[in-house]
Amino acid sequence: MINKQGLWFVTLFSLILVLSIYYVTIKDDDLLAIAKENTPVSAPVSSIVDTTESSVIVSLRVQDEEEMLEEIKALQTILLDNEASLQEKNDAYNSLQVINATQGKKEALEKKIKSTYNLDCFVKIKNDQITVTIASKDHNSTLANNIIRSIQEEYEEKMYITVKFQG
Repeated sequence: MINKQGLWFVTLFSLILVLSIYYVTIKDDDLLAIAKENTPVSAPVSSIVDTTESSVIVSLRVQDEEEMLEEIKALQTILLDNEASLQEKNDAYNSLQVINATQGKKEALEKKIKSTYNLDCFVKIKNDQITVTIASKDHNSTLANNIIRSIQEEYEEKMYITVKFQG
């Protein structure tokens, strides 16, 4: 007697066999017609994408991303250069590690500000200076002080933190 698992196997195998034979014997014209009929009509992209960030934040992110990519490209050139000394390659590698760590810290700080204060922001970290740009028309000094304190909590050493409001 055939068990359930064997029956399912035979059923699915025969279904796959029938579909593959049908696919092999179908004409290309019929296949194109079926594909055109089943193509979904898409809505315009502007109605699908919800833009919540201000253009100031987006432009700052793009500018920072371009600067970072240029620096990474220069460091990778040093790493791949056969004539570079071992010390130069080590320094370039360490710089790449610092860039990666800084990028991770930026994202963490932006996420913290977004979750804590529900504000869109851009964070730029350079050495011991942190610049936070908030997408808001309201210039609230209490909010800025709270943001500075919450960022400073993430670091053991003293950081120079500035908060800018741009609407």
